[in-house]
Amino acid sequence: MVYGVLRFINFAHSDVFMVGAFVGYYIGKLVPEHSIWGGLAALAAAMVVCAILGVVIERLAYRPLRGAATLNVLITAIGVSLLLENLGQYFFGATPRPFPELFPVATYNLGGVYVSSNQLVVIGVTLLLLFALRFIVMRTKIGTAMRAVSLNKQAASLVGINNDFVISFTFALGSALAAAGGILYALNYPSIDPLMGVLPGLKAFVAAVLGGIGNIPGAALGGMLLGIVETFVNGSEWSTYKDAIAFALLILILLFRPAGLLGRYVKEKV
Repeated sequence: MVYGVLRFINFAHSDVFMVGAFVGYYIGKLVPEHSIWGGLAALAAAMVVCAILGVVIERLAYRPLRGAATLNVLITAIGVSLLLENLGQYFFGATPRPFPELFPVATYNLGGVYVSSNQLVVIGVTLLLLFALRFIVMRTKIGTAMRAVSLNKQAASLVGINNDFVISFTFALGSALAAAGGILYALNYPSIDPLMGVLPGLKAFVAAVLGGIGNIPGAALGGMLLGIVETFVNGSEWSTYKDAIAFALLILILLFRPAGLLGRYVKEKV
């Protein structure tokens, strides 16, 4: 969404993901474990905190550079990412921490395939958030404004759209989703640390490019395909190299289909 509106990659997104996991960690200590309502409370709290963090990052770091060169914004995004990682190590410590079991834990046998309840929670919450995001972007006034700003900021402002509010809302929404991702990730990989977002963030970028960067259904499709490929590789003799698969796919997609699976080629005047 951020790329679709502002045309730059928010590298701090993966570190907002990490902050969301830590918010869930601390809230999880205050609510009953193995409780659906406690898990939902931790998820909601993490999304609210990270939405506020996203707005603060946009206001302090990115808004002053809105008219600057792309390279300046890119360097700033990397700097914000490093700042959050180091602040995380300062406040949370560098030692990995066990993530609490927020939701009831069980294992189900589905035709010989064993699936944990946490995996079902991830699938269910992800689908719910995807449909909610699609509804917001396509069926609401703020979603219409986001698409208008994405197409032409100047024209959008001329018809009365507050570009600053729309961009802040986009950061808030994206950061809230990053927090949800951090919680869901920590449920299945229950060890969190201030650098936990680095590799998932890189893979999320690969998934976005694979599906068509700036395209929400494309990002979801890219993530699914990347996950399926990694799962099959993880069950083979090449499991040691499963993390390299993401970057191999990135190279291939850039070579043969730079716009992504669902992306569109756009001609630009130079």
